[in-house]
Amino acid sequence: MKLIRVATAALNQTPLDWGGNERRIRQAITEARDASVSILCLPELCLTGYGCEDAFHAHGTREAALRMLERLLPETQGMVVSFGLPLLFQNALFNTICLVVNGRILGFCAKQFLAGDGIHYEPRWFKAWPGQVRQMVEVLGEEYPIGDLFFRCGDVNIGFEICEDAWVAARPGAKLALQGVDLILNPSASHFAFGKIQIRERFVLEGARAFNVTYLYSNLLGNESGRAIYDGGTLIASGDRLLAKGPRFSYQDVVLTSAVIDVDATRMSQARSASYRPQIGGAAEEPVATDFAWIEVEPAKTAPATRAGWENSPTLKEEEFTRAVALALFDYLRKSHSRGFVVSLSGGADSAAVSCLVSLMSQLVATELGLAAACEKIGVSPEGIADRDALTGRLLTCVYQASRNSSETTRYAAKEVARAIGAAYHEFDIGALVDGYTQMVEAGLGRKLSWQTDDIALQNIQARVRSPGIWMVANLQNALLLSTSNRSEAAVGYATMDGDTSGGLSPIAGIDKAFLRQWLAWLEKEGLEGIGPIPALRWINEQAPTAELRPLENRQTDEDDLMPYPVLDAIEKAAIRDKLFPLEVFRRLRPEFPDYTDAQFGLWIERFFKLWCHNQWKRERYAPSFHLDDENLDPKTWCRFPILSGGFERELDEFRKFLREKR
Repeated sequence: MKLIRVATAALNQTPLDWGGNERRIRQAITEARDASVSILCLPELCLTGYGCEDAFHAHGTREAALRMLERLLPETQGMVVSFGLPLLFQNALFNTICLVVNGRILGFCAKQFLAGDGIHYEPRWFKAWPGQVRQMVEVLGEEYPIGDLFFRCGDVNIGFEICEDAWVAARPGAKLALQGVDLILNPSASHFAFGKIQIRERFVLEGARAFNVTYLYSNLLGNESGRAIYDGGTLIASGDRLLAKGPRFSYQDVVLTSAVIDVDATRMSQARSASYRPQIGGAAEEPVATDFAWIEVEPAKTAPATRAGWENSPTLKEEEFTRAVALALFDYLRKSHSRGFVVSLSGGADSAAVSCLVSLMSQLVATELGLAAACEKIGVSPEGIADRDALTGRLLTCVYQASRNSSETTRYAAKEVARAIGAAYHEFDIGALVDGYTQMVEAGLGRKLSWQTDDIALQNIQARVRSPGIWMVANLQNALLLSTSNRSEAAVGYATMDGDTSGGLSPIAGIDKAFLRQWLAWLEKEGLEGIGPIPALRWINEQAPTAELRPLENRQTDEDDLMPYPVLDAIEKAAIRDKLFPLEVFRRLRPEFPDYTDAQFGLWIERFFKLWCHNQWKRERYAPSFHLDDENLDPKTWCRFPILSGGFERELDEFRKFLREKR
């Protein structure tokens, strides 16, 4: 047996945060050395941060990364450590991993498959390295090999798949296995999305099994640069066993996951495989080699890697949504140097959801880190904060802003939810402001405004008048104003620009209204594992969603204005995610909604396409939101659509003709 201890790290890095990034890397190396770890896999681009975007093209970014690498070299004595950084070679920028052994650089392995879809834009900054090519590059005054490399440290062979490399059919691991590697390291920056962890676990386990190696997977953690959420979830597998799994959605800066592996066991597994045909000979197949004395450890009983209890929940999506957005809010708060959050709490579902997410953030971080450490991380004094609810009260201010069209139902709901979650709560009356603007415009136009002729304008002025006051509260508290628009409303523009869209961050703009209502019902009755329900949400859940902008006798509801939210969300997925035209949407979805007539269902499809096209300009102006799944509508990171377009006029004409002929 050749037993060694290996480790992967999840790091909460920040782009261009040179001091912080270096400090967290040093912490990871120190914790690994204290645990007798011989080889440590750090995340992709961990020196600079993954989300530097066009700053990757700055000379200073690359130079700062190299100087940090130089300072970190002495920390690796007695260890093998992988560092991720951008490297310039022949005037092209490459996403590389530098393998450092005993304080010395051994070489730079370059990423072969770049992530260029979804929220990723790696081809904008980097070039893909060609397979089976290696060159020499000058770094810090010396020459080192760069390219499609593998390494021999002492008597152990090490290869790399860098994040996207493992997601493709022609993954480099297959060739590395034929070159006799013992370990494959995967330094990653893999963002969170619903259900994605299962895919990661599959390719890590399958890589370890099919290649007969030990496979180490590292990842980033937290809200690194604003929109993407990284859930950690580091993995170590050997053969057909998952040996270790790091926690997800941790509030720690560094999470180290280690395991003892048997190198001889994976070698003999390769030897027993009848299909294994090693590649022998040729300079391209020679490893970059150095001496290294591995610290051999004693055998230890290894418990099977297990998921956290909440990860086995039948309501996994609700749990993941809560933990992902809560962690993202916490990191956004501290990295933006804000002192709290402000929400215009309307007594409706969206603003209640945003407020509850802030409260749950406080609960989760205080539970994991403790109140004192949580306060220290966000730079607030712990004085007077005796429990988790008090932390929410320090960080969250909610304001109910009533017009004459507001009901006592929503006022009571807002007050009860704020009280239940421990938020600071205030009430403003905006009636006089609405009247003032209305009278001013009437005088300027020389006519009276009425609901019969000026409906939209009279609705919107109420939403817009709420904006200055709530911004003022946020400014006075040096806090971040949270917008409360959801994805379903973004799709059809059912939001008032500079009104309910006001804010510096839009936490729920990446999730649909149908799921939000389902999540609020779950939060009322069950709640997050270890925290429990929020019963006061019954005052929200018993209402039909409404903007409350028309006179109360109109009994305005969102679904009357638009269409039933389940229908809207189904059309949105088919039309935007799956890129179907109106007639295709009808044919796909018609069997799912048999209770509606063809004419009614067709009217909703036409309404969706028209509203979608007319409101792209609104989506361009939304505050930053968090990425949660492949139904994202954010035009800056995911779903591009022209601001001006033909509006599907021909396709809608064909659709109307189809419906007429169908009758």
